Amino acid sequence: MKPILRFFFQGLLVLLPVVLTGYLVWTIAHALNDLLFIMIGQHIERIAGVELPQWLSSILGLVLVLVLITFTGMLASIYLGRFILQRIDQLLQRIPLVRLLYSSLSDLFKALLGDHRGFDQPVLVQLTADPGIRVAGFITRDDLSLLGLEDEVSVYLPQSYNFAGNLIIVPRERITPIDAKASQVTTFIVSGGVSTSSREQKPKL
Repeated sequence: MKPILRFFFQGLLVLLPVVLTGYLVWTIAHALNDLLFIMIGQHIERIAGVELPQWLSSILGLVLVLVLITFTGMLASIYLGRFILQRIDQLLQRIPLVRLLYSSLSDLFKALLGDHRGFDQPVLVQLTADPGIRVAGFITRDDLSLLGLEDEVSVYLPQSYNFAGNLIIVPRERITPIDAKASQVTTFIVSGGVSTSSREQKPKL
């Protein structure tokens, strides 16, 4: 009986990550299809005056979105395009409620995907008087003079098994840089320190 139970749990360890990952990818793709791709495909049908199968309408919507994203990236790489996008950015920054949402999302995606990523400086932070107890996080801003704070930095602390986190402000001397890739530290934190990739190449603490 014990070998059967052992094989059963080994099977769970193999299948659950694959199944859950596939389910999450399918759910996201399905939501995007319902909210965006089908809608765009239907507009193409109206403009062209033809009726297409739903799967073809979804594919056309997806292709158009990919083309639009690529074109926007090309536009942002030339002077005239940057000028136009800056004007749109300034317009959105002037609308009260939209400004709050747009600024937060824009800064977040620039930190994650931009040329100057905001989560690429992993550090250890000493939060208590005991120097042996520390938490891992990422420096998001090392100059807080705009807040009237000197020799202090802001650090984002992700939570394990969660997409949430906390932003803290600590003195610079409580920060210890981690000599490891940001992606490895992120995986290490989010997995609660049990990630396989983290065990293969542990951060040098």
